[in-house]
Amino acid sequence: MPFLRRLDPERAHDLTIWALSRGWGPVDQRRDSPVLRCRYWGREFTNPIGVAAGFDKNARAYAALLKMGFGFTEIGTVTPRPQIGNPKPRLFRLTEDNAVINRMGFNNQGMEAAAGRLEHRHGRGVVGVNIGKNKETEDAAEDYEAAATRLAPLADYLVINVSSPNTPGLRALQDADVLARLIRVVRVAAEKVCSLGVPPLLVKLAPDLTSDDKRDIAAMAVEQAVDGLIISNTTIERPATLGDPARGEAGGLSGAPLFAPSTAVLADMYRLTEGKVMLIGVGGVSNGAEAYAKLRAGASLVQLYSAMALKGPGLIRSIKADLAEHLYQDGFDSVAAAIGADHR
Repeated sequence: MPFLRRLDPERAHDLTIWALSRGWGPVDQRRDSPVLRCRYWGREFTNPIGVAAGFDKNARAYAALLKMGFGFTEIGTVTPRPQIGNPKPRLFRLTEDNAVINRMGFNNQGMEAAAGRLEHRHGRGVVGVNIGKNKETEDAAEDYEAAATRLAPLADYLVINVSSPNTPGLRALQDADVLARLIRVVRVAAEKVCSLGVPPLLVKLAPDLTSDDKRDIAAMAVEQAVDGLIISNTTIERPATLGDPARGEAGGLSGAPLFAPSTAVLADMYRLTEGKVMLIGVGGVSNGAEAYAKLRAGASLVQLYSAMALKGPGLIRSIKADLAEHLYQDGFDSVAAAIGADHR
């Protein structure tokens, strides 16, 4: 980690992915505490802590991440065609604030490259696939349909990303009516190609939603029988507490400053959906107490990314141990028992 911190953030990330793709990563051979085991969508999770989309964009490191001790991981965002993303520099560490700003712009090798790697997947573990649109595409539905057609058969769950702040016009797709149509398009595409059953379909949302947005999306998610909502993506807001010189960079802010606002939106969506839609909590998680807070606010699973980039891969072991201790201390015998506890 000291060596990687001396490098440009994007170069450090690329080097990390390169190493993990060759199996050069830590392996946690210890069994997770039984209290952390959970089951959703007919799939077993050894623990509820996963890696958020953005870390492994091209499905190169998912096997190493699972061996590292994560309960699941999510590749992407994957677009139908390869694209280089926004001009560099586009990734910034806010060391003083334990935060990251990125304006990557869905840089990835495209759905064929990701599919080629997922087709050779072996071993156990849950791997989700996060899909998006290419920057120049005018009809977004065409891109989501194409990506779903190619990748749905290879995914344990499929995520429609309409919340990145770094692709022009993307967040406009969070309009409830527009999003409902997009969900239907993706679902039909997946049904055509998935002979063994359509993978669970989730939507990833922004934390910068208005009260009306949240209410409308919650109603739509229940009506459309969406299998889950991921809350949340990065924020375009800049809290006054930020002190790092890079705080003025354009892009999405993640890390510690995102914890409170993303958890508040998570709690809102749990209430608005009356707990009928599964939620994945992501944003600012760097320890077991914060993961536990996401569960109590309404999350069934929890993801992280920025904390691992800032603190290193050993973080997952301490998060799991700390989370198990919090569950035991409060008398919960499972992750499921703690979900939404703050609302009861």
